[in-house]
Amino acid sequence: MVAEANDIKLNKEKYEKAAYILKAVAHPTRLAIIQLLDIQDNLTVNEICETLNCEQSLISHHLINMKLRGILKSHKDGLNVYYSLKEREITKLLSCIENCECNM
Repeated sequence: MVAEANDIKLNKEKYEKAAYILKAVAHPTRLAIIQLLDIQDNLTVNEICETLNCEQSLISHHLINMKLRGILKSHKDGLNVYYSLKEREITKLLSCIENCECNM
């Protein structure tokens, strides 16, 4: 069965969006941050660093990157900046990864 041109175009747009999201989270620390923010929303950089046992500069780099790509959002309260998931659907990606039985 040959796919119609409109179907291919729609799939291409969907795949481009998926690739954009996958590139944005394609790092073990970023995936861990997403999982952490799924469990406990509104965390500061320091709280994330303590939980993941990572350097502040590394975590800040990942947080900024994911915020710029629309995965995270933040709000400031006094001196603290709190991060949370902008799009909670991203956590479905973690479920897929955890349930994947690929032979890699």
